[in-house]
Formats: sequence, C-alpha cells, structure tokens
Amino acid sequence: MTPTASRGRRPRIGIAGLHIESSTFSPHRAAYDDLRVTRGAELLDRYPWARPDGDLAGRVEWVPVLHAVSPPGGPVERGTYDRIKGELIERLRRAGPLDGLVYDIHGAMSVVGLEDAEGDLTEAVREAVGPQALISAAMDPHGNVSRRLAARLDLITAHRTAPHEDARETRERAARKLVERLASGRGRPHLAWVQVPVLLPGERTSTRLEPAKSLYGRLAAVEAMDGVVDAGMWAGYAWADEPRCRAAVVVTGDDPVLAVEQTRSLAREYWEMRRDFPFAGPTGGADECVAEALASSARPFLISDSGDNPTAGGAGDLAFMLGRLLANEDLAAGRATALHPGITDPAAVAQCFAAGPGATVRLSVGGGISRGTADHAEPRELTGEVVALRREDPVGGDLAAVRQGGVTAVLVSRRKPFHTLADFGELDPRGYDLVVVKTGCPEPELYGLAADWRLALTPGAVDQDLTRLGHRRLARPLYPFDDEGFDVPHLEPLLL
Repeated sequence: MTPTASRGRRPRIGIAGLHIESSTFSPHRAAYDDLRVTRGAELLDRYPWARPDGDLAGRVEWVPVLHAVSPPGGPVERGTYDRIKGELIERLRRAGPLDGLVYDIHGAMSVVGLEDAEGDLTEAVREAVGPQALISAAMDPHGNVSRRLAARLDLITAHRTAPHEDARETRERAARKLVERLASGRGRPHLAWVQVPVLLPGERTSTRLEPAKSLYGRLAAVEAMDGVVDAGMWAGYAWADEPRCRAAVVVTGDDPVLAVEQTRSLAREYWEMRRDFPFAGPTGGADECVAEALASSARPFLISDSGDNPTAGGAGDLAFMLGRLLANEDLAAGRATALHPGITDPAAVAQCFAAGPGATVRLSVGGGISRGTADHAEPRELTGEVVALRREDPVGGDLAAVRQGGVTAVLVSRRKPFHTLADFGELDPRGYDLVVVKTGCPEPELYGLAADWRLALTPGAVDQDLTRLGHRRLARPLYPFDDEGFDVPHLEPLLL
C-alpha cells in the first residue's frame, strides 16, 4: 500500500506518456513539430474514463501530466526526445506525490544515438514518481518489452487485436487495473517476463487469422484466472535494428507460480507456431498484384503498398508503386483506372497549386526524404492534369490529385494515411478499378470497402521481407533470420 493511499482519501493517479513507433531503416527523422503534445486538463479528453463525468471520477483524483504522440516514422531526433523527456519528468516531479501513473506508450520508439528508448524513459519516470507509486503501462503489441523496461513497471498490458480495434479498451484496462490495485492495497503484483526469439512483421500477426487469433484469444482467459491480474503478448517491432526487438510475454499476478506457468505456456506456444503465421492476405510482387487486380472482376480491387506504409514507420515518399502503375499498358492507356493516394511530396503539391485545376503539369514525384538511399527511392516522372486540390487537410496539409492516363495520384505535403472514405475527400475510391494505398493490413473501413485485395511486398523502410533490410544489431539467433539448426530456446520466465 502506498503511503498516500493509506490515509483513506482518493488515490492521486497521474497520466503521462510518449507514443511513437520508429523504423531505423527510414531516412525520416521525427522532429518536435511532428509531435502532438497535450498538457494538463486538456489531456483528460484523450481518456473518457478520466473525464469529470467518467465512472472512475469519484474514485480517483486524476493528475494529467503530459502526453506526446507522433505518427510513425523514422527515429526521433535526440534533441526532440531530450526536450520532451525533460518536460515530462519535470511535470511529474511538480505534480507532487502520486499513488500511481497510467503510462501510455507504444513501445517501438527509437531515438538517434540511444538504445532502448522506452527503457531509458521509463527509468527516468520511475525515478521521478518514486519506488512506492504503481506504474501501469498500456502498450501496442508491436512494441518491444525489454527487461530494462518491464522491471520498472508494476502492471503492463497491450492491445489484443491486430488491426488494433481495442486501443481505447487497452488504455482503459491499464487504468482500471491500477485503480483496482490501489483500492485493494495489495501493492505490486509479480511480473513473469520472457522474450521469445521470434520477430515477425505486423502483417503476419493479424488476429483475424490463426494462429494469432487463438493465441491472443487466450489472454482474456488467462487474465480471468484466480491469482492473475493481466496477461500480455507482444510480437515486437520488426523494422528497428536493436537487440530488444523480439516477441515477449508478460503475465502479472499475485500467484507467482501461476504467473510463471502461464507465461511459459504462452511463450512456448508462440515459439511452436512461429512458422504458421500467415500474411493477413494474399501477397505478391508489385507487378504481380497489379496484373491480378486487372484480371479480376472485383471492384474496387485494393492493393497495399506495404513497404512504404507511413502508419508502420515508412517515409511515405516512395513513388515506386506509381512507377509500376504507369508501366502497365492498360493503366497508362486509360483502359483501366487506378487511384494511388498518399505520396508525400510538398514541392510537387506546391507546383500543382501554382498551376491550378485543369492545368497540365510535369512533375518529378517522390524521394524527397528517401532519394539516394536505394534504386526504389528515386523519383518518378508524372505528366498529367490537375484534377483536384485541397488545402489544409488536418493531417496531410495541402493535397493535389494528378491524372496521367488511367492513373490518378494523390500527392500530400505531409505524410498521411488513407484509411477511410473521408480521407479521400472528393475522390471516391469506389469509382476506380484499383485503389493502391500505402498501408499494410487494411483498417476496418478500407477493408470493408474492398471487393478483393492483395498485400504487395514492396520495398521500403517497413519491407515485409525482413531479410532484405539489412539488420545488423539484433540478438541472434532469431526467427526468421535463423531457422535451420535453430535449437529450442530457453523460454523460462523471470520474475521481476
């Protein structure tokens, strides 16, 4: 029991975090302006359960501290990280004695010149709140759980669906478990932690499919066991080159034997199933997917440009797929149509705005960040009519649509995912034969829109073929980088 909670008043619980995933293979760098920083009372709007009308309001004195979130991208600039970390820690210290902290992080943040960024941040957070306060972390299962991180937490949970339809539920679960823990006066539960030497891309761990569906489906049943507080499973983040990147299982509970037993069981099942995780949909190379889409009668036919997915850490500026679409004779001639949104190129967008609607423009598209890093990162020529302009999109900034033959490319001035009909604005994707989007496994609305789809295994900072990326610092052996002759690993959990 914490000293402040023991005096019979409502526990004081802080809310803080830093949420970003970073591909170390991306030339993009996340700067301070990329972050949305929320401070003080305004932060409560992110968490319905913490609002004055929330059902936990009467039981807790919420202390909103600071939360920073950024779209996925490349590593965070060291100065940006130090600035956010410094303010977060200072605000925690000024918040006064806390009984607990809801710690809202992703788990896949990389910082230039720093190893295990979440471990570093969490050490500082622990020092700021002191050893008595309970820290309850809500994470993404595509984050990494190093021993350094887990040892400084008291409760830890993660989303149980991929795509992540339960992100809000995860944050609420972390909060409710913490409130229940403080109310019970039981203090810190036991954490049984183990890493599994498997590292798979997110598109191979979709809970829509087996074996992930059953594996993650077990977590609620484990959580319901008498003596268990929570159970979490992490696939790890595949597009960072750090030793901590691998799968992990953590079970927290008051029964240490049961916590270890269930952690071991989940970890062994994950290991045994490592070769059975399929991609979330049919896959193929770029040209193969385009050919299959055009041969199909399903409309619209969705193709995921997975290697440059900005919601996984891709730079979002690769025009590789645009080049493959324009190289197709049917699309180039206009006998078939394709819509390809989301290529980041502020200079090309500005050129379109200067020319105006209906003008013919000749553009060099893509590669603003990635140019020179690889052949697939070079710009592509696009000559066509400006068919739509939109200013000040909340995410993408200024947007311009240009049509060449049957291909309409939507250029954005800032990295923007296209996941919903609203994202497309006046261009209705249902009116095209093909829709090629920079994504991995499509989000629910986009998934429901598509009559059929393919996951194109395209190059980029979040390439699904991990062996093409050139990892150098992963702890080996590690599946799928090592397979033949790989002995059964030691999967005995540690009690932290």
